[in-house]
Amino acid sequence: MDNTTKSGRLRFSISKKLLLSYVLLTFLICAVSTVSGYFQYDNTIRKLYNDNGYVIANIILDHIDHDRVAQYAQTWTEDEHYAEMADYLDSVTEASGAAYIYIVTFSEDHTMRYIYDSSGLKIGDTDPVSSYFDEAWAAYTEGTKPDNYMVRHSKKYGYLTSSMMPVIDSKGNIAAVLLVDVWMEVIMTTLRGYIVNMVLISLFILAIFSIAYWFFTRRNFISPLMRIRHNVKEFAQNETETTISLEPIQTNDEIQDVAESIMLMENDIVKYIDNIQTITAEKERIGAELNVATQIQADMLPRIFPPFPDRNEFDLYATMDPAKEVGGDFYDFFLVDDDHLALVMADVSGKGVPAALFLVIAKTLIKNRAQLGESPAEILKNVNAQLCEGNEAELFVTVWLAVVEISTGRGVAANAGHEHPVIRRADGTYELVVYRHSPAVATMEGLRFREHPFELHPGDSLFVYTDGVPEATNANNELFGADRMLAALNRNPNAAPKELLKTVREEIDAFVGDAPQFDDITMLGVYYAGTEENRVHELTVDAKTENLDQVLAFVDGYLETLNCSAKVQMQIDVAVEELFVNIAHYAYAPETGSVTIRLEAESDPTAVKITLVDQGIPYDPLAKPDPDVTLSAEERQIGGLGIYMVKKSMDDMQYRYENGSNILTIRKAL
Repeated sequence: MDNTTKSGRLRFSISKKLLLSYVLLTFLICAVSTVSGYFQYDNTIRKLYNDNGYVIANIILDHIDHDRVAQYAQTWTEDEHYAEMADYLDSVTEASGAAYIYIVTFSEDHTMRYIYDSSGLKIGDTDPVSSYFDEAWAAYTEGTKPDNYMVRHSKKYGYLTSSMMPVIDSKGNIAAVLLVDVWMEVIMTTLRGYIVNMVLISLFILAIFSIAYWFFTRRNFISPLMRIRHNVKEFAQNETETTISLEPIQTNDEIQDVAESIMLMENDIVKYIDNIQTITAEKERIGAELNVATQIQADMLPRIFPPFPDRNEFDLYATMDPAKEVGGDFYDFFLVDDDHLALVMADVSGKGVPAALFLVIAKTLIKNRAQLGESPAEILKNVNAQLCEGNEAELFVTVWLAVVEISTGRGVAANAGHEHPVIRRADGTYELVVYRHSPAVATMEGLRFREHPFELHPGDSLFVYTDGVPEATNANNELFGADRMLAALNRNPNAAPKELLKTVREEIDAFVGDAPQFDDITMLGVYYAGTEENRVHELTVDAKTENLDQVLAFVDGYLETLNCSAKVQMQIDVAVEELFVNIAHYAYAPETGSVTIRLEAESDPTAVKITLVDQGIPYDPLAKPDPDVTLSAEERQIGGLGIYMVKKSMDDMQYRYENGSNILTIRKAL
């Protein structure tokens, strides 16, 4: 068997790992027990030897004259009694087996001065104190006994433990310190023997235990686990039928439970695979049918753009992106006759196949009723009555339906519980048209629906949608909302319907990110250009005075098509000249830019609307007060008279600054 993994690392079986763990555990227990025994034994021996030194020291203190020791510490000279004391201490040293016995005084410079020393040093000799000076100094100055055994090992004196006792004279003063050093060499030999015995005994006991436990573990754990591993591997290679290699495992513990669970799991997996194969085949069949249904639904919605290539009065574009294979949203547009355009935006409650079937019925009924010439309210009333019959699923549909007279732009809309439409006037921004809704279609029998008249002027745009647009949700559970929708529409308000819907969809996708789409997203955009008679005409030129003749010729040519009188034409020419020259002189100074002149006819009442648009310095000519024309020319302030004349000669004059543009509009009735 290969003992390396794909990454190249050495691979160990569980049996090898257990064997290695037993060996490591044996050495670890042996080491811990030996080390702990060593320190315990070593500490006991040190105390025993140190206590023996204090016994010797107490015997000596009971037999020597403390006052004479104090005398020697002052004079540092021997007398007839000194030899007796030295002989006594020498005999104690020899009889007790102590290494050294000596009486000394200490000084703060870490030296000691000998009064007596069994090693042969003379009275008055000195020696440095290399270790335990603090304990020695405390015994000499305070008479305290050290709290440790003062064990030291040096080349000069060997391995020793020191016991020290103060020598106190009859006046209670500490005259010197008696030290008894005891040999500690024997402890090393004893400890070595102890360590060897501990290691041998520990290894023998642990080896017997490891071997016995190894056979026990292999029989009761490793072998069953190896059989389970072999079974799982065999089943993984042939997962369509179970194996029987686990049945004889009878360990009466958790391993037997695992083996039985694996057998049950294998049986369940085999059954599950059979079910999955059946379900997959059924899902593929349903998926194929749903694909056909998706194609049928897509074919029901108008998808060829432009839909009416021979009609120049309007342009429209629509999209529908279902959240599932088939959706519950639908849009529609069709010509009722040569002068009437029907627009439909609807959302069926629910999703999936039931909503799609209800959608087909609703769309067909609406179109059939509209082509009979009924008004939007009548269409929804009759469709509601038909859909309520046998509506066991209690589905309903929200509908925005409008019929627009193409020649005039006048329209009538009915809103059955649907989203508010959005409209943009020429040179304006997209805004919601908010009014009270009627109930959704198919919610109850006998409903009546309100109608809302409106009028589209040349250059106006209309945007309708389903709730999937404002209710698109991102990963933070935030809604796209109407404000973001309007901001997306106004990002490029002059865009054609196709580009407009593309911009909105891109904004939705950027907002939603990776969050799933829960609702259908359906949009319809309409741009109304008007008929040749009421269509907007535009001219864009550089804002220079030398282009004034071209501008006036453009205005006069359009006014002639409207049968404008000479007097009104002259008033309009004077007004346009004043406004254009002001833009040429001041809007871009000292640079230059462009100006757009937009002409639009109105039919009720007959009038012409002229709009001048530039991207120059923001300037509102209406904000300046009118000049006092009652004053003489010398008394009046310079400027403002031209704008005053325009305001007086025109029926209406308005200014706004929008999207970086000055937009000045004048209106004159014809």
